[in-house]
Amino acid sequence: MQPWVFLTFFMIVVGLPVIFGVGGDAFKRWLKHKEKMAEALNAQTAEKAAQYAAHTERLEQRVRVLERIATDRGTAVAAEIEQLRSLPDHAERPN
Repeated sequence: MQPWVFLTFFMIVVGLPVIFGVGGDAFKRWLKHKEKMAEALNAQTAEKAAQYAAHTERLEQRVRVLERIATDRGTAVAAEIEQLRSLPDHAERPN
């Protein structure tokens, strides 16, 4: 038997299954890593979306107050403006 025939037979019978086995295991680990990264990214995205929603709600409340101030024509407007000025910046403003 020729040495190259034996080597070719050995590579087909032993080498290919070993290579595919190791490669398959590496691919599974890589895929699991990608899934974990996607889950972490989804969690970050959800957290940022919640923060943006809360910020938008605060801005909408402020706009409602400004719209009411701009459309009211009473004497209470000046008192309400002064009341809003006396609130600290980080406090929730009334509707």
